[in-house]
Amino acid sequence: MDNIYLLMLVALAILAVADLVVGVSNDAVNFLNSAVGSRAISFKTIMIVASIGIAVGAMSSSGMMEVARKGIFIPGEFQFDEIMIIFMAVMITDILLLDFFNTLGMPTSTTVSIVFELLGAAVVISLIKISESDTQTFSDLATYINTAKATQIIVGILLSVVIAFTIGAFIQYISRMLLSFKFEDKASWVAALFGGIAATAITYFIFIKGLNGTSFISMDFKEFVSANTTVIVGISFVVWTGISALITNVLKMSVYKFIIIIGTFAIAMAFAGNDLVNFIGVPIGAWHSYLDWQSSGIAAEMYNMAKMSEPQKSPTLLLFAAGIIMVLTLWFSKKAKGVLKTSIDLSSQDLVKERFQPNFLSRGIVRFAQGSANMFSTIMPKATLKKIDKQYKKPVIILEKGDKAPAFDMVRAAVNLMVASILISIATSMKLPLSTTYVTFMVAMGTSLADRAWGSESAVYRVAGVLSVIGGWFFTAFSAFAAAGIIAFLIHWNVKVMVPVLLLLVVLLLVRSYLSFRKKNDENDNYTGLKKSESSTVQGIIAESADHISNVISRTNKIYTDVLRGLSKQNLSKLKKSKKGIAKLDNEIEELRDNVFYFIKKLDETSVRGSSFYITILAYLTDITQSLEFISRKSYKHINNNHKALRFSQIKDLQEIDDLLESLLAEIEEIFNNRKFDRISYVLDRKEEIFAKLSEKIQKQIKRTRTEEASSPKNTTLYFNLLLETKDLVTAIMNLMEEYFNSYKKE
Repeated sequence: MDNIYLLMLVALAILAVADLVVGVSNDAVNFLNSAVGSRAISFKTIMIVASIGIAVGAMSSSGMMEVARKGIFIPGEFQFDEIMIIFMAVMITDILLLDFFNTLGMPTSTTVSIVFELLGAAVVISLIKISESDTQTFSDLATYINTAKATQIIVGILLSVVIAFTIGAFIQYISRMLLSFKFEDKASWVAALFGGIAATAITYFIFIKGLNGTSFISMDFKEFVSANTTVIVGISFVVWTGISALITNVLKMSVYKFIIIIGTFAIAMAFAGNDLVNFIGVPIGAWHSYLDWQSSGIAAEMYNMAKMSEPQKSPTLLLFAAGIIMVLTLWFSKKAKGVLKTSIDLSSQDLVKERFQPNFLSRGIVRFAQGSANMFSTIMPKATLKKIDKQYKKPVIILEKGDKAPAFDMVRAAVNLMVASILISIATSMKLPLSTTYVTFMVAMGTSLADRAWGSESAVYRVAGVLSVIGGWFFTAFSAFAAAGIIAFLIHWNVKVMVPVLLLLVVLLLVRSYLSFRKKNDENDNYTGLKKSESSTVQGIIAESADHISNVISRTNKIYTDVLRGLSKQNLSKLKKSKKGIAKLDNEIEELRDNVFYFIKKLDETSVRGSSFYITILAYLTDITQSLEFISRKSYKHINNNHKALRFSQIKDLQEIDDLLESLLAEIEEIFNNRKFDRISYVLDRKEEIFAKLSEKIQKQIKRTRTEEASSPKNTTLYFNLLLETKDLVTAIMNLMEEYFNSYKKE
C-alpha cells in the first residue's frame, strides 16, 4: 500500500508541470493584455519583460504556499491517506477544468478553481469521516473546514470583481479628464507627474509587497522596508517624477511606454507570486506531507497531519524551476493567444468582430445605463458636458498599409497596469490568494467603460461578453467544487484502482484536447474563406472581388450538389453538413458587409465609385447564400420529418439540373481563377438555356401531378420549391456576372 502514495506523489509532480502549462496559458492574459492591446512596444519586448517578471515573481511566492496547506481545511482533522486523496482530486480536476476554458478561449480564475477544488474535496472526505463516525453529525463539518479563512478568501474574490471594476473606471475617468486622448500634446510636466504617480504605485508593489515573500531577501531588509514605508514611497515619487521628466524632456521618449514596460513586469511578477500556489502549492504540500509521514513510521491511515499547520518554506530551487516552466509556456503556448484575444476584443476602442451575442440581460443593462446617462446629461450644465466631450475627442491615426490600430491608447494601458498592481499588492500583503484574472480583467473592463469604448454600436455585445466571462467564473467555482468532490469520493472508494484509472483519463482527455485544438488551429492557418478587402483603388477592389466570387461559386457548386445527393439518398448527415457549410459562408459574407463602413472610409478620393461596385457585389453574394440556405433548409426538413423520398423521375430531373449548373459554375470558377473576364459574356449567354430547362422541369412536374394518383403533396411541394429557388439562385449568379463584367469593361 505504501507504494501507492509514492505513485501519487510522482503523479502529483507530473500533474504540477501540466498544471503550470495550462495555468499560464489561461493567465497570460493578466499581464499581456495592456501591453499587447496598446501596441506601445514590440511583442518580443513584451514577452521578454513578462518573462523576467514571472521569474522574479516565482521566487517570491513561498509565503502564498500556506494557502494550499491550511487555508481551506484544518490539517489536524485529517490523516495522511486522506490528505493525499484530497490533493490528488484537486490536481486532476484543476488540469481538466483549466484546459477546458483555454480551449474555449475564455479567461477563468486559477485561484477560484484551486480554492473551490480544495473546498469540494475536503468537504467530501469530511462527510465520509462523519458518516463513519458514531458520534459526529453534519453540524460537525465546521470542525474540518477552515470556515473563517475560506470565507475570507471567497468574499475577497467576489468583492475584487466590484472593487476592481469601480476603481478602474474611476481612475481612468480622472486620467482621461486630465490627459484627454491627445495626451502626447500635453505639457511635459503633466506626463512627468503621471509617470511619477504610476511608477511609484508600481514600485510600491514590486519592492514593498512583491518581494516580501522571497527567501533570499534578509529579514533585516524586510523590517527596514516595513518600518519606513511612507518615507520610501515619498522618495520613490520624487525620484520617479524626476526620471519621468528626464525621459520626456531629454531623451524625448514617451513616459507612457516606460510605465507600460515596468507595469507589465509588475503584473507578471504579481501573477507568478500570487498564482504559483494555484499550480504547485498542492504538490509541494503533498511532498512535505509525505516526508513527514515517512519519518514518523506510523501507518498512513493513522498519521495525523497537524504538522501541516506549521509554517513551511518552499525550496527556492523548486520555485525557480516552476518559473522556468511558466516562462517557456508563455513563449510557446498558442492557447494563451486565444484567451488574450477575448480580453482585448472586449476592451477595444474600435469596433471589432464581436464573438458574443447580446441577450436580454445585456440589453437591459445597456438601456438602464443609457437612461441614466441621459438623465445625468439633463442635470449637468451644457458647458461642462461640452468640456467633457472635448476631452474624449479622438485624434485621427494614420496607419501604414498592413498595420493594425491599437485596441486602446497608452494612457488606458498604463492605468490598467497601475490599478491592478495596487489592488493585487494589497491582497498579497494580506496573504489572500486574490484572483489576478478577476482583478486585471475587471480593471480592463472598468477602464473600457470610462473610456467610452462601449458605444451604442458595441455595448450590448461587450456587456454580454463580460457577463459570459463572469458567468464562466461562477461555473468554474461550482464545477470545481463538484468535480473535485466526486473524484475525491472515487479515489477514497478504491485508491489502487481509481488513481491509475483517473490519471489515464486525464492523459486521454488532454491528448484529445490538444489534437482538437491543433486541428482547429491548422484550419485557421489554412483559412480559405472570404477575407476583408484591403484595397483602396477600383482596380484593387475588382481584383479582390474576383477572389471572393471564385470562392463563393466554388463552395456553391459543392453545396448544391451535396444537398441534392443527400436528398436523393435520404442522407441526413450530409444535409446537416451542408447546412453548416452554408451558415459558415453566410457568416463570412455578413462580416464583409459589416466591414463596409471601414472599407468606404479608407478609399482613395478617386476610387469612391468602387464602393458602389463592392456593395452591389456583396448584395448578389448574399442573394446566392440565401437561395442556397432555402434549398438546404427545405431538403433537410423533408428528410428529418421522415417524409417520402423523391420519386426516381424527380431525382433524375434534379440530376440534370445539377449537371447543367455544375458545368456553369465550374466555367465561372475557371474564368475568375485565371482572370479571363472576357469569357463572362459566354456565361451570360447560357442564362436562357438554364431558365428554359428549369421551366421544362416545372411543366413536367405539373403534368405528373395532374395525371399520377400516387403523387405525394410533400414531395411535389419540395420539388417545386427546389426548382423555383434554383431559378432565383441562377438569377443572382447571372446578375453578379453582369455587374462584374460591366465594371471590368469600364476599367
